[in-house]
Amino acid sequence: MTLPVRRGGPLAERRLPGWGTDPLTEFNDLFGRMGTLLESTMGGAMGPMTQGMAWSPLADLSETDDAYLVEVEVPGVKREDLDIEMTERELTITGEFKERERTGMLRRSTRRRGRFEYRAALPGDINPEHIEATLEGGVLTVTVPKAGTTEARHIEITSGH
Repeated sequence: MTLPVRRGGPLAERRLPGWGTDPLTEFNDLFGRMGTLLESTMGGAMGPMTQGMAWSPLADLSETDDAYLVEVEVPGVKREDLDIEMTERELTITGEFKERERTGMLRRSTRRRGRFEYRAALPGDINPEHIEATLEGGVLTVTVPKAGTTEARHIEITSGH
């Protein structure tokens, strides 16, 4: 059986029409441009077609011996624009980055704005009565204490009847 042979050297050495030397770099650039175009035509999270849709801010979830610690980046968001809910073992943080009033014409913006939502399913039992939240330096910190651990105890076997 014969196989077709490509002429002109290996594919890695050839340049495709309209592409640079590395097609993956060009693809990443194209993907970024498409995202920018989409945001400019739909208005990002504030556009009419995405009204009500939320995105998720950057966050860290860590665990200590006695609590789960959730740190969410929310620079410029006021305390009254945040809402925290806990259902069973799922933590939900919602809020809104509000558009500030500007003077002059805004030429370009890469900041996210609009409604956001962060959800985290915590892996263990929690104590919902003692959850604490602080907002400092643009970081919302939610401390969710773990439920008290039950220590092993010896159980006596009694005779039947």
